[in-house]
Amino acid sequence: MQHGQAVLVLRRLLARIRDVMAGNGSAQTRLARIVSIIAKDMATEVCSIYVRRAGDVLELFATQGLRATAVRRTRLRVGEGLIGEIAAKGRPLALSEAQTHPNFVYRPETGEEVYHSLMGVPILRGGRVVGVLAVQNVNVRQYTDEEIEALQTVAMVLAELVANGDLVGRDELSPVEGVGMAPMRLEGARLNAGLGIGVAVLHKHRFTIRRLVAEDTREEHERLRKAVAEMHGALDNMLRASAIAGTGEHREVLETYRLIAEDVGWLRRIGDAINTGLTAEAAVQKVNDDIHARMRQVSDSYLRERVHDLEDLANRLLQHLLHGDDAVIDLPRGDADFVLVASNLGPAQLLDYPSGKLKAVVLEEGSPNAHVAIVARALDIPVVGQVRDALVRIESGDPVIVDADHAQVLVRPSEDVRAIFRRSQMARDLRRAQYAALKGMPAVTLDGVAISVSINAGLLLDMQHIAESEVDGVGLYRTEVPFMVRSELPNVESQRQLYRKVLEYAGDKPVVFRTLDIGGDKMMPSWDHGKEENPAMGWRAIRVSFDRPALLRQQLRALIQASVDRDLSVMFPMVAEVEELRCGRRLLQDELERERARSGGAPRSLRVGAMLEVPALLWQLDRLVEEVDFLSIGTNDLFQFLFASDRGNYRISERYDSLSPVLLNVLRMVVEHCRAAGVPVSLCGEMAARPLDAMALIGIGFRSLSISPPAVGAIKMMIRSLDVASLGSYLDLLCAGRQASLREKLKAYAQDHGVLV
Repeated sequence: MQHGQAVLVLRRLLARIRDVMAGNGSAQTRLARIVSIIAKDMATEVCSIYVRRAGDVLELFATQGLRATAVRRTRLRVGEGLIGEIAAKGRPLALSEAQTHPNFVYRPETGEEVYHSLMGVPILRGGRVVGVLAVQNVNVRQYTDEEIEALQTVAMVLAELVANGDLVGRDELSPVEGVGMAPMRLEGARLNAGLGIGVAVLHKHRFTIRRLVAEDTREEHERLRKAVAEMHGALDNMLRASAIAGTGEHREVLETYRLIAEDVGWLRRIGDAINTGLTAEAAVQKVNDDIHARMRQVSDSYLRERVHDLEDLANRLLQHLLHGDDAVIDLPRGDADFVLVASNLGPAQLLDYPSGKLKAVVLEEGSPNAHVAIVARALDIPVVGQVRDALVRIESGDPVIVDADHAQVLVRPSEDVRAIFRRSQMARDLRRAQYAALKGMPAVTLDGVAISVSINAGLLLDMQHIAESEVDGVGLYRTEVPFMVRSELPNVESQRQLYRKVLEYAGDKPVVFRTLDIGGDKMMPSWDHGKEENPAMGWRAIRVSFDRPALLRQQLRALIQASVDRDLSVMFPMVAEVEELRCGRRLLQDELERERARSGGAPRSLRVGAMLEVPALLWQLDRLVEEVDFLSIGTNDLFQFLFASDRGNYRISERYDSLSPVLLNVLRMVVEHCRAAGVPVSLCGEMAARPLDAMALIGIGFRSLSISPPAVGAIKMMIRSLDVASLGSYLDLLCAGRQASLREKLKAYAQDHGVLV
């Protein structure tokens, strides 16, 4: 069948289904008529509809071809049999010989043993599987992509009938857990630190699409065109009025989001769905459901964030198509502070809510590099992500405390608990005031030892802390972040402009640029990295750069051009052998000579360093210090490699302590080698951002720390309350002992000596 003819057949089928759905009779009766129509029009002997019920059970509600006595008797668990597999994965399944499939389950009451071929699709409503639509044939049949697409379109129309409450009561699937007044504690992952208290607002755009089948496809295309134009205009107005307007990667994220709204492929798919006979709003919903279903199994965090961007845009487009009449976002009454609860959010969606009253965000998904997390950091809104089933376990209006520092969410806490956290909030505000009072004061210990405090950065947004916190510079600028938020590799010119802005923000303070550290858990959307069993120790960082030298050379070229007549410090990550550093230096020197020949310009000075994070370098320190102008220790990776402890695995993340004699003695050895060679050494891992850990680092000889911007105040306060000489002597004794952790003893020392940790 030609494509145009297939479209006409599908339109006629949808029109007939529409008439039945709008006709008389119970929902059960109409469903029985619909399966008969589908079986006839699609030339199949069987058409069946299974509805998802409480307890994740799929019940046969209507069939043409299977035994009528099986209706309302045959049940399959989600994941059981082929029907259960379709529901579990949310993806279509087409088999020419279904009974040979390993997941095939035979139900004798159906009489389906005579049918060989099967094609089934999930019935999706709001991204959730509410049922399964399946057809079967006696003969072996190869179902085409067009037939699968047609069945998906039919399922899109059926979703309204299945999910409107006439077949199965809406309250049947209401979750039991969390309902009522019992307090509840939920755990997740910290995406942006802080503490927020308010009533829950569930971020659920609810749309009632009353018209699914189009009368005139040309009219629907015109409606879509106008709605897209209105959406673009509204987005432009919102971004212009944004409270975080200005420069920075948060701004770049929002502008990239605006470009996604013009994505030709996305809009073309919606247009194709209209051509099948759907209304514009039904087409938007169908494409959105299909994208959501296709990406459910994708683990790549960047791709998942792009899907959330498209979901947000689909909701915005539906609002314009429906003129806002059928879109509902529940906001708290009056001036109450609130906590936003969502599955995930697009980067601009936080701007839809009043910023002064939005105190925190709870997400069922999300990652630290998610677009919404970047924007939340710009707005200083605490975010906890990866909170399982948050939308069904938290009810609208519930009192909620979001303790993002400890990655936990307290739902319906008692008044006593709320009082405790209010006091914690007051204490946080007091500490912030105390940190602000340190502005202008040097980071010098009680016995006169000066400690250099720099910041780690990866966004232009972070660079504002250079002036706000009066730090000494940027000890680590992560250059990979802009690569991760763009759909294409940035060229030399765009990189040059970015690095130039970073240097301008820094003024006369030094910036250490780390070359690309991609791979592992940091993926670029424009590059297929392939699958690795152990990505943290696989193809990443400098290893990628040497295998793709053009990528590194372009980055070095951009850094050199951005640093003409300025000081340039370049650091290579994941160095495992000294020869790798030498190779990096040679590439840098080649690009330097190339730029001198091209323009005559060059940096005022050039320093080359390495990040020590691979344990193999510990046995090459004598040669390493001869090759570097500076050294920076990345304790995040060094720690996990030393203890063979995946830092992302919660089962063992607390088992090994960074304040162990093992690690402290290793770090002391590095400091002593560097001091003897006259090579500056700093530490830029998360360890340095914790006051007690930073106290220990200073005690074993570190005089330069690079930390996340929010930690500057606490670290500076600790430094100004510390006597280094006394602590150093005490640590000498502790590190010679056999304890697994020195944490408790160092806490007691800090308390006894008035060190503010």
